[in-house]
Amino acid sequence: MRPLDALAKVCADVRPGEPAEGVLGVEPALVAAPKDLTEAADVMHVAAEKGLAVVPRGAETRLDWGTPPERCDLLVDTHRLSRLVEHTAGDLVAKAEAGLPMEVFGESLAERGQRLALDGPLPGSTIGGTVATGAAGPLRTMYGTPRSLVIGLTVVRADGQVARSGGKVVKNVAGYDLGRLFSGSYGTLGLIVEATFRLHPIPAASAYVTCAVGGPEDAHDAVQSVLHSPLAPSAIEYMGPGTVAVLLEGVPDGVAARAGQAAELLGENTSISETAPEGWGRYPDGTTLIDISAPPPSLRDVLTLLGTDIPTTWSGSGHGHVGLPPEMTPEDVADILGRLRHVLTRHRGHAVVRYVPEEVRGEIDLWGPVPALALMRRVKDQFDPDHRLSPGRFVGGI
Repeated sequence: MRPLDALAKVCADVRPGEPAEGVLGVEPALVAAPKDLTEAADVMHVAAEKGLAVVPRGAETRLDWGTPPERCDLLVDTHRLSRLVEHTAGDLVAKAEAGLPMEVFGESLAERGQRLALDGPLPGSTIGGTVATGAAGPLRTMYGTPRSLVIGLTVVRADGQVARSGGKVVKNVAGYDLGRLFSGSYGTLGLIVEATFRLHPIPAASAYVTCAVGGPEDAHDAVQSVLHSPLAPSAIEYMGPGTVAVLLEGVPDGVAARAGQAAELLGENTSISETAPEGWGRYPDGTTLIDISAPPPSLRDVLTLLGTDIPTTWSGSGHGHVGLPPEMTPEDVADILGRLRHVLTRHRGHAVVRYVPEEVRGEIDLWGPVPALALMRRVKDQFDPDHRLSPGRFVGGI
């Protein structure tokens, strides 16, 4: 039986792929959109029987991250997996399907005065895609990334078997922690179908304290002064060229007092607002996006290297992004990336290219040195022995 016919027996929404649906230029032979966990498992089971290479797709906001798959026999579209499965407000826990947009999820939680403290820079992103790429915004300073907030995960393995970890309460430690393992795995270990998150109450008040800084030294001093103060900011963000913004949240009186203290700490050229400054939480402009991570003190060296002409953002957690303009040649991109990695290595940090023009991709190493690559390969072999899940999409050709 043809793969298309076998898939159509277990899933109502199956069709041939189209050129416009290509993943970094690799056109899918087939597209299937399961409606629930049972259909997702059946689709993956058929894919295993037919030896199909599978690539998951959410809203395509980050489908251009990473490297092209070696092949894409089946694109699994998660747009029909879009339910809020459960929201247990009393336990500050919610479970949702992978295809649910983050904004829709947030609106549902807000009706009960709660939120997932995970801000995404790209509108329209789905829960599954956000977890699969480990994406997070400025709130990571206080609350962390998907690795920190996922407390349970339901996935379908390469052979079509369903696997679950975690549970419905924050302190549940049942089973292997798939949430941490699958966060940032680029769809190479299994198909994420449901995720359970720990939530936080929506703060009663918030304030943004924004300060203009003159250069790398001033930016470093401003960020460090806030990090080492008792202000307890929810987020700190450097936005190039020359702005440091601090988000404070809590009860109205407390936020007002802390905002005043932050303004005094940051000195002149400081303003306080209830709305976020322009560029807050956004990726910098450019056709190449570089994800950088290192301890917060490395900010000074990073800005000294990049100068004011290259758009840069930086979180108080020591994580940021660099955008390179389209006019840069492959040699220019390789040069900046190499010098950036050299600087970050001194701080035990790294730089990963998230997306880049096709003509540049083959001229650079997107991932850089990965000390744990051997371990990652063994994990891949355990979860996907035939290497059919997003083959070649991740570091080291995983």
